[in-house]
Amino acid sequence: MTRSFPLAGLLRMRGRAEEQAVAELATARRDEARAAELRRATAAALAGAGLPATGDDIAWMAAVASRSTLAALLSERDHLVGRASESVQECSEAWSAARRDARALELLEERHTLTQRAEERRAEQVVLDEVGARAAARAGIGAEL
Repeated sequence: MTRSFPLAGLLRMRGRAEEQAVAELATARRDEARAAELRRATAAALAGAGLPATGDDIAWMAAVASRSTLAALLSERDHLVGRASESVQECSEAWSAARRDARALELLEERHTLTQRAEERRAEQVVLDEVGARAAARAGIGAEL
């Protein structure tokens, strides 16, 4: 009878940790894409917010205030994109570490399985050899040797 892999519980835990890391990485990438899109939209709004060619002082001041606000918002969005990129990098590193840890245990499990199969084959061969030796002894073949 084969023994189960003694570190199976740890392997399951590492597998779940890897799945969690993958989910966090996907979320971080989605957040990064969302932040980049908001930054692009803000940059486009700032590029399209020109100063009025004609008009009174109030319209001109409103346009300047609008551009100033959009510039500040763009700066904030740049910062958010940077933080989102850092988060993606951290999550990617965490996933790599989780994958490495899980893979190490998977390799141990594969080695355990191969060892178990070899032991089973060895035991089966011993039984077959014993059966063959008994059959040969009954037939008198072993007496001639």
